[in-house]
Amino acid sequence: MQIYNEFELIARLTHGLTTRPDVALGVGDDCALLDIGSDSQLLATCDSQVEGVHFTLRTSTPEQIGRKALAVNLSDIAAMGGVPRFALISLVIPPRFSQEALEGIYRGLRQEAERHQVAIVGGNIAGAGQGKQLMLDITLLGTVRRGQAITRGGAQIGDVLCVTGSLGDSAAGLFTLLHPDGTGAENALTFVQARHRTPVPRVAEGRVLSAFGPAVVTAMLDISDGLSGDLQHLCERSGVGARVFAEHLPLTEEMQAIAARVGKDPLDWALHGGEDYELLFTLRPEKAREVIEAVQAQTGTRITRIGEIIPSGMCLIAPSGTEQPLQVRSWDHLH
Repeated sequence: MQIYNEFELIARLTHGLTTRPDVALGVGDDCALLDIGSDSQLLATCDSQVEGVHFTLRTSTPEQIGRKALAVNLSDIAAMGGVPRFALISLVIPPRFSQEALEGIYRGLRQEAERHQVAIVGGNIAGAGQGKQLMLDITLLGTVRRGQAITRGGAQIGDVLCVTGSLGDSAAGLFTLLHPDGTGAENALTFVQARHRTPVPRVAEGRVLSAFGPAVVTAMLDISDGLSGDLQHLCERSGVGARVFAEHLPLTEEMQAIAARVGKDPLDWALHGGEDYELLFTLRPEKAREVIEAVQAQTGTRITRIGEIIPSGMCLIAPSGTEQPLQVRSWDHLH
């Protein structure tokens, strides 16, 4: 039997699906975009978190697990420039899982929902039978003003490539949780572990960006699988390539200190680590300064220009100026 990677399998399973006239955008982006006949369009996304794959009770508290489970869905809404509104939570529960831990997960879900004015409106509970892993599946609905949704497919040659926040912190945090001995100073550990356990979805930033519209902010997605892999998704959907400047990548002092302590390359974590849940987006060059200043002024979040859109291929420019192909080594759920 042939084993596909995650995105090949999605394409194979969804090829030829029946659609409807009110589906403005279906499979292939951070959210589906649906026409509900008003000044706004509906955004719909879902995401599963599996114990032992996405989280463990050894490295996170139940509250942290709940917060992150909703945050990764909120990040999808942010990536389209939308406002999150309604969530449905499904749990598949193994026999051994304690009620106390489940209540803790729901406390975390409620905390994250309240931060973003999201109503949890339903869901489902099922037993896992002989299965030993807890599974959380969340469906999140949001809205975006008609004409302002930002997709992955609009990047143009000459656009400026930007990212919110910093890269590689979550990968560093996961490393320190899996290798707890001698990985760095306490303040650095606290910072990167929080970035891994409780990521902050860039909802406010996404809304500021979408207000400029897709003629200015031409493409956007969130960095969940790693910069290299998610940039590849953006390029494939837009039919373009990208040039990334290594020395421009935003790296925190905390992440770099831990990388130095454990003999890891911080650039590797930044390019391929995943779960940063920052926004990766492209701007028309003549509007780049205005957009960047607006996001930073309204949200306080740092925006960094990390590259540019080119006709084809993905390349990395080293600090020395040498150019090399940008290899994709990001998360794949099936491997």
